[in-house]
Amino acid sequence: MNEVPKTSGEIHIERLMQELDPGSERYRVLDVAKRFKSSWVELGEQLLLVNREKLFSHWGYSSFEEYCSREVRIKKPTAEKLTLAYRYLEKEEPALLARKGELKPLPDFRSIDLLRQAREEQNFPPEEFDALRAAVIEQDRSLPTIRKQFREVTDARKEPDQTLAENCKMALSAARRLATILREVPDLSHAHDDNLTQLTTDLENRLAALMPVTATEAR
Repeated sequence: MNEVPKTSGEIHIERLMQELDPGSERYRVLDVAKRFKSSWVELGEQLLLVNREKLFSHWGYSSFEEYCSREVRIKKPTAEKLTLAYRYLEKEEPALLARKGELKPLPDFRSIDLLRQAREEQNFPPEEFDALRAAVIEQDRSLPTIRKQFREVTDARKEPDQTLAENCKMALSAARRLATILREVPDLSHAHDDNLTQLTTDLENRLAALMPVTATEAR
């Protein structure tokens, strides 16, 4: 059977590991990072430790983000999701953490992070949170399914003005793109320029009335 080619990130990590003491904390984090796909819980735990103890500064990095990007080769949003997901399991699902040594893998860290958001940021009603938790932990639903279920709840709870503002923002962006594209088409009649300009202005005013800060950023 042919071996799966190693990624540049895996090669980078292995080279670093060759220069380190196998008993060191730095080596241990890299070893876990190399097995990231099958061991996200361990990596989340190790990264949380690195960040809490500021170990990255002892290893020559100015920030946790720089350490993750240059040494472990994961982006800042991924590192945040990993550490937040692990901390959530530690706090809310200790029994699930106890399963990490079993052959059956734990849920995707992104699914766990959505569960965390539902609890800590979105304040899902108990019934809806329980349904999402069951899908993540008990039913082992796929990440796309969890994302869809999460969005359905959050979209249903949006204020009408918030939804309208998002629609206006998308329409404004589309109108501006259309105006830019039309300017690049030679020998095209400009009979509709005034209508397009008026549409853009109307959308800007509507968005400003709904969400002043967003409207300012969109300009």
